[in-house]
Amino acid sequence: MRSSWEFFSTERIVFGNGSIRELDKILQRLKAKNVFLITDPGIKGAGIADKVIQLLEQADYKVVVYDQAIPEPPIQTAIDCYEFAKAHMDTDAIIGLGGGSSIDLAKVVALLMAHGGHPRDYFGEHRVPGPIAPLIAIPTTAGTGSEVTSVAVLADLENNLKIGISDNFLRPAVALLDPELTVGLPPYVTACSGIDALSHAVEAYTAKDYRYIQAEGELLFKGSLPLADALAFKAIELISQNLVLAVQQGSNLEARGNMLLGSLLAGMAFSNAGTAAAHAMAYPIGGLVKSPHGEVTGLLLPYVMEYNTAVEQEKMAKIALAFGVNPAGKTEQELASQAWQEVYKLLEMIGLPTKLSQIGIKEEDLPEIASKSLEINRLIRNNPRVPNQKSLEELLRKAL
Repeated sequence: MRSSWEFFSTERIVFGNGSIRELDKILQRLKAKNVFLITDPGIKGAGIADKVIQLLEQADYKVVVYDQAIPEPPIQTAIDCYEFAKAHMDTDAIIGLGGGSSIDLAKVVALLMAHGGHPRDYFGEHRVPGPIAPLIAIPTTAGTGSEVTSVAVLADLENNLKIGISDNFLRPAVALLDPELTVGLPPYVTACSGIDALSHAVEAYTAKDYRYIQAEGELLFKGSLPLADALAFKAIELISQNLVLAVQQGSNLEARGNMLLGSLLAGMAFSNAGTAAAHAMAYPIGGLVKSPHGEVTGLLLPYVMEYNTAVEQEKMAKIALAFGVNPAGKTEQELASQAWQEVYKLLEMIGLPTKLSQIGIKEEDLPEIASKSLEINRLIRNNPRVPNQKSLEELLRKAL
């Protein structure tokens, strides 16, 4: 049994409407003049990248832009981006601007700038030898929490896998969150990214207690711990009360701000506590269908919550209260069983699928999904109820 826990986070967080204008001060503090900006074609096309570039150029920074980031960037994209940066200037600081994929790409480039080599050299946990190049993460979606997490995910196209680099050295130096940058996010992307943030928060909050995680050595995902619990619960409140509004009223800046804050808090929580079975199953499912990661984790979340309720009744009851369920006349058990139903209703309200068959999964796929999920030990060991092949197949059959 473990007797102590640690909590890691990004060194500095700057949050608020218009906070993008703090970029000059942040770069001055980093003593940077040559900035490499990584973003994607959508952010460039929406004018968000140009807004940031204009701020930098007005303050006399030399800026080189790579705007070809793509969702779940392949290993080769990370290499190409790194080579592009090296060919164009000596970089003092990197900015990752966009969704989780752009920020993940920026993390890998910052890693290669500091330590060289190939991305494959760092796959797995605790493989980064020291601090990465100074990195400022500016999210334009409220979903992954990548601006404060210790993980970067790349696609290994040769083996049809998503591979993670996980190390506390990978956390950006600064997370800069400006809700105004998220206002133009389309409803579907808002829904997928928002439900992903909720999945992070719920799975971190209901993870197995850190004292009872059965694994040796230093862990990145340590299980439920008091500080992560507090952050995750606040994230659940913020997301459950604002996601529908953010999807339906994209220009509602208060809802956008609350979603961005919820995503941030969820990222801080899960990057210490970890996620569990919903995320474990999302990996093999993601290899079979083209649905976005958030859509898959969100779809699985209510079924995993129902599965876990028997061993996490108290916390599930509190989740129901966070969703606004009236506790009058209800036992803790009744409240707990309502928590997963509230998430299911939320999926319906934001127009996301609630059944695996809707995204192309078939009955014959279930045994392989279950077996591959069980192999992802760093997530499965976090699940409060210990799954096995039979119980996971039953869970998946309910979700089919």
